[in-house]
Amino acid sequence: MTRVIEYEHLKEKIYTRQIEPGLNAFVLPKKGYNKKYAIYAANFGSIDSRFIVEGEGEELSVPDGVAHFLEHKLFEDESGNVFDRFAVLGASSNAFTNFTNTAYLFSTTDNFYECLEILLDFVQEPYFTTESVEKEKGIIEQEIWMYEDNPQWRIFFNLLGALYQYHPVKIDIAGTVESIRRIDKDVLYKCYRTFYHPSNMAVFVVGDVDAGRVLDQIEANIAKRNYQPLGEIKRLFPEEPEEIARDYVEQSLVVSQPILNLGFKEHDVGYDGKALFKREIATSLMLDVVFGSSSPLYNELYEEGLIDDEFDAGYVAEIGYGHTIVGGETLDPEKLADRLIEGIQRRQREGIDADTFEHYRHKMMGEFLKSFNSLEYIANNFPAYHFRKINFFDYLQVLQEVTVEDVNRRLVEHLDLKRMARSVIMPKAGKR
Repeated sequence: MTRVIEYEHLKEKIYTRQIEPGLNAFVLPKKGYNKKYAIYAANFGSIDSRFIVEGEGEELSVPDGVAHFLEHKLFEDESGNVFDRFAVLGASSNAFTNFTNTAYLFSTTDNFYECLEILLDFVQEPYFTTESVEKEKGIIEQEIWMYEDNPQWRIFFNLLGALYQYHPVKIDIAGTVESIRRIDKDVLYKCYRTFYHPSNMAVFVVGDVDAGRVLDQIEANIAKRNYQPLGEIKRLFPEEPEEIARDYVEQSLVVSQPILNLGFKEHDVGYDGKALFKREIATSLMLDVVFGSSSPLYNELYEEGLIDDEFDAGYVAEIGYGHTIVGGETLDPEKLADRLIEGIQRRQREGIDADTFEHYRHKMMGEFLKSFNSLEYIANNFPAYHFRKINFFDYLQVLQEVTVEDVNRRLVEHLDLKRMARSVIMPKAGKR
C-alpha cells in the first residue's frame, strides 16, 4: 500500500511503500526537472565488522574494509562492467561507502525506467569468484597506498585515531592492506546476504517521474527474488570511553603549508530518531555562530592571515559516535590552535544571545530550502537519515523546535577542551 506524505512548508509530497520482505521505497516527484536520480542504499558501512543476526546466534567478525570491497565488486558481473550498461543508456552511475552506509546511484535525463531496472538488478545479483576477488585486492591495495599520501585524508584519520580509543570509526573505510588480504568470496557472500537483505536497505527516487509506476517496478523486481525474512542485525561495538586517546598527532607530508584540525569528541551518544536530529541541528547552528564565515572569530583569524576561505567546521552525529572537526590550512598551526581555543572560551563566557540565535536559525532555514533545488543533495541525504530513524524532510520542523538554551548547552558541553584533540600536517621540511 502506498502512503503519501505531504510537507506543506516544502510544497513537496513523498510517495512511500514498504515492500515485502521489508524494503522501504520512497519517490519524490519533481515536475519540470530534466534530471532524474535514483539511489539504492544498504545500512552497511565500514564500522560494521562485528555482528549477530537474530536467530542465528553466532557472532561474526569480518576483516576491516569488507563494505568498501563489496561496493567495488557489485559493479562487476558475468556480463561485464555495469558502468558500461548505464553509459549506453546515457546515464551516469556511481557508488560510495562511508562509515555507516553503502549506496549505489545513477542520474539520467532519458531512459529512466530502464536504468532503474539495471540498478535494482545489479545490486541484488552478486557475482564473486576467487579470481575476481584476488584481482580486486590489488586494485584496492593501490587505492589504500594512494590515500596514505593524501594530506586531507591523513589529517582526518589521524584525528579520528586521536579522538577514539577503540571505536572502528578510526579505521580507514577501505581497511588496511593486511585486512583486505584476509577477504575472500565466502566473507563477501556472508556479508552480502546479511546486510543487502531488502529489510536493511532503502530506495529513493527523485525527479519528474510517475511515483506509482516507480513503486510498482521496484515491487515487481523484489517479488521475483523469493527473499526470506531476516532476523534483526545486532551490530557489536567495543565499549568506547568518553576520554580521547591522545591530544596531539602530527605527520609530515608534501604540502605547501601546514594544516590544522581540531576535533571534539561527542559524549552524548547511543540514540537515534528525532532526539539525534535535534542534537545535530543544534550543534551545527552553534558551530556556525562560533566558527562560520560571518562570525567575529572567523574574521579576526582571516585578517590575521591565520586562515583562508577554506577554513571550515562540521559536526557528525551518528547513533554510536559523534564529533566536530574544525580547521584548514594555516601558516602557524600552533598559533591558530591557541586562537581557536581562546575564541571558544570567550564565546562560552559570553554565550549566544537570542537575536544572534534567531539570525542563524533563519540562515539555516534559507540554506536548507535552497538545497532542495539539488536532486543529488536530497537523494544522498534521505537514505542516510532514514537508517538513523530520521525523516530528513522534518528538518525545518525540528529546527523550529531548537531553542537558544539548546544551542548554548551544546556550546559548553560539546566544545569541551578535555575531549579535544589536534591533528597537524606539516611540510616535509618543516618542524613543529
